[in-house]
Amino acid sequence: MASQDRLDISLSRVGENARMAQRQTPLLQVEALSVSYGSHEVVSNVGFELGRGKSLALIGESGSGKSTIARAVLRLLPRTGQATGHIAIEGQDILQLSERRFRQLRGRTIGFVPQDPGNALNPVRTIGAQAMEAAALVDEPSKAIRRALVLETFAQVGLDNPQRVYDSYPHQLSGGMLQRVLIGLAVLPRPQLLVADEPTSALDVTIQKRILDLLSRLQQDLDISLLLITHDLAIAAERANSLIVLKDGVVQEAGGTTAVFSSPASTYAKKLHADVPALNPNRYHKLRDPGFRVLDADSSKAPKIEVKGITKSFTVDGKVLTAVDDVSFTVPAGTTHALVGESGSGKTTTIRLLLGLDQPNAGHISIAGEKLNGRSHQSLRSVWRHLQFVYQNPFTSLDPTWKVEQLVREPLDRFGIGTHAERAERVREALSNVGLGEHLLSRKPQALSGGQRQRVAIARSLVLKPEVIVLDEPTSALDVSVQADIVEVLLSLQASLGLTYVFVSHDLALVRQFAHTVSVMQRGRIVEQGNVRDIFDNPREPYTVSLLESIPATTSPARAPLPQLRRIISQEQIA
Repeated sequence: MASQDRLDISLSRVGENARMAQRQTPLLQVEALSVSYGSHEVVSNVGFELGRGKSLALIGESGSGKSTIARAVLRLLPRTGQATGHIAIEGQDILQLSERRFRQLRGRTIGFVPQDPGNALNPVRTIGAQAMEAAALVDEPSKAIRRALVLETFAQVGLDNPQRVYDSYPHQLSGGMLQRVLIGLAVLPRPQLLVADEPTSALDVTIQKRILDLLSRLQQDLDISLLLITHDLAIAAERANSLIVLKDGVVQEAGGTTAVFSSPASTYAKKLHADVPALNPNRYHKLRDPGFRVLDADSSKAPKIEVKGITKSFTVDGKVLTAVDDVSFTVPAGTTHALVGESGSGKTTTIRLLLGLDQPNAGHISIAGEKLNGRSHQSLRSVWRHLQFVYQNPFTSLDPTWKVEQLVREPLDRFGIGTHAERAERVREALSNVGLGEHLLSRKPQALSGGQRQRVAIARSLVLKPEVIVLDEPTSALDVSVQADIVEVLLSLQASLGLTYVFVSHDLALVRQFAHTVSVMQRGRIVEQGNVRDIFDNPREPYTVSLLESIPATTSPARAPLPQLRRIISQEQIA
């Protein structure tokens, strides 16, 4: 063999060995990380490693330190935040880098997918204008080629009409489309590490599955390492290779997903496991049984709620849009009826009609035998006293300038019920019913946790002692542990007070825990309805099957390969 050939083979082996060594070296190494705000330490002595092409999930409830760790990795801590320890990417400690040197890594080496696309994107600029900022990180001088890369990336992340998306403003796209845009912009410069902070927490279950499938496929096909921030153990178990369980900034448990998921060792990890609806569908069966007994009884009693053949249409840009089409359902007293379906299925319009906030074009609605539609706003006041509503987001539905006592008492003031002393007593009773103490009466919403705010919202709806409460995604913005507390409160109140609920949710696992009957809505129509056990165990409609299959599983589903993103597009191809 010639000496040159031996040299080439030797160099080839050296290169291969170097590549193998690089693969074996963790891409991200965090050692003894602590983060403080002033004298208050919020993250303490956290350490973990993330290999190349692997995924790791940080899980825990609000305040556990998940997002703080992500911000430390991204160097996005506020000025009052101080990080100590080591965060190394490819062996380089980024905490020791100047902001100017780290800026070269941001976007190119480390990508970020934020939680809320509504806040992450500028509402007064087109998607294309904002996308071109991300494309500037690509090593390509031609603006035309960068624009083509943006359009191709939009197509790769599943946006059907990339040009329309490029020309649109954020408000013209759905939440799922906006989240795909953010993912596309994050992967466009081909980072080695992608940090995804609760990327699906506000999305429908089917869109959530598509987004998570997309992230997993991009991770696999582009060899991207994924740091996933989530409070949902089921999602983490399905999507991550390893888990870090955090509480109050301290690691409670760490290890491979299978080990942590199947046999949690720490008390906190066991509680998180128990709080996940998908993993514990019958957790509240004793509290729900009274409602099922009502359903099973051969009773001639009239239903508490009757919705019959309602239709509602709107005119948009000169076109008639039918939002609700011939919808009918009944709800027996003391039971919970759930409305489920994707965004745009007609759930929100249906509950607006049920609350008398809109009037149907056809059909009728009655509560306890009293007809709602066709009545004046003034005449509906007597109905609203017994029909209350709990909004999705208590932070926006509660007046931030009012104290808890005022917020809960306001319905009593509006209806002129009782003396001042009697109202004060009913406020305390309502707070006690939802597990809140009198010491919170003088606090304002910003001084409460998310769970406490939602409990205040429920107490506000209970203070009038209504017969029916409509719940619009009351736990979607809450951690699973807080969600479990709220569900237990609602079911306990139903069992003790005989309340009737209409529950709107995109979380089918939660619906199975909470509801007695369910209507599955698609494009304004009910495609399937009945006893929740029957529908969930034996769905007949393909649409219902697709919704149920979107519930996170304990094993990762098979994923089709995603074509590789092309790095260079020639001028001839653009032409």
